[in-house]
Amino acid sequence: MKHIPTLIIYLLLTINSLKAQNVRFINQGVIEFERSVNTHAILKKMLGNQGSSIASDAYEHYKSSQPQFKKLVSTLHFAENKTLFSPIATETTGISFIQIPFGTQDNITYTDLNTGLFTTQKKFFEETFLLKDTVRKINWKLTTEMRNIAGYECRRANAIVADSIYIVAFYTDKIPVSGGPESFTGLPGMILGLAMPHEHVTWFATKITDRPVSPNELKAPAKGKPKDLKGLKEAIGNFAAKSGNWGKPLLKTLIL
Repeated sequence: MKHIPTLIIYLLLTINSLKAQNVRFINQGVIEFERSVNTHAILKKMLGNQGSSIASDAYEHYKSSQPQFKKLVSTLHFAENKTLFSPIATETTGISFIQIPFGTQDNITYTDLNTGLFTTQKKFFEETFLLKDTVRKINWKLTTEMRNIAGYECRRANAIVADSIYIVAFYTDKIPVSGGPESFTGLPGMILGLAMPHEHVTWFATKITDRPVSPNELKAPAKGKPKDLKGLKEAIGNFAAKSGNWGKPLLKTLIL
């Protein structure tokens, strides 16, 4: 009888191992992502030592009355080496002061990995841009660290984007599509987890559905003022430069 607990543990480990081995390769389907934003940390970083008393009071009120982490949900449809990342609408509560970088999820991003081109619809206050450009080249550094995300074993990779933004990604080769959330691509498999530690934001897959995806579910966005990445930076660069601690983080959300 004294060996029963050990036997149970062994059986559970064996079952979990078999489940991991039986995860099959999929080439099309739908992934649900949850973005987690540490709004307290972002607001504190943006205010720095230059925040006015009004802004500081608003921050303290928000900090004491709202959850630290804001959760946002999106889906990634993928098939035939094409992906469409789009937000799922959620109710917005709170005060206008919390409209901060990564605090809203409006981007719709279509990526054609066959042609190396992407199209993103981005909102900047009341204006909508339609960004069309080549897929960003990311110099990923693969590691040996592994993590299970939504039932898939994923390998860690690190990189620097936009000259200074440190990112950590976890990808699985069981989904042999070089895509991921937002406009992040370039790994030998689908990115199921992504973190920008210094920006206080993460994206993690919570559900993966293996099913056929129709061409109608992979249509690129078409609304907005046409820009390439250089043109977008120029369009909002002056605003970002004049906005101090607020401008640079806002710019990051638009170029990522």
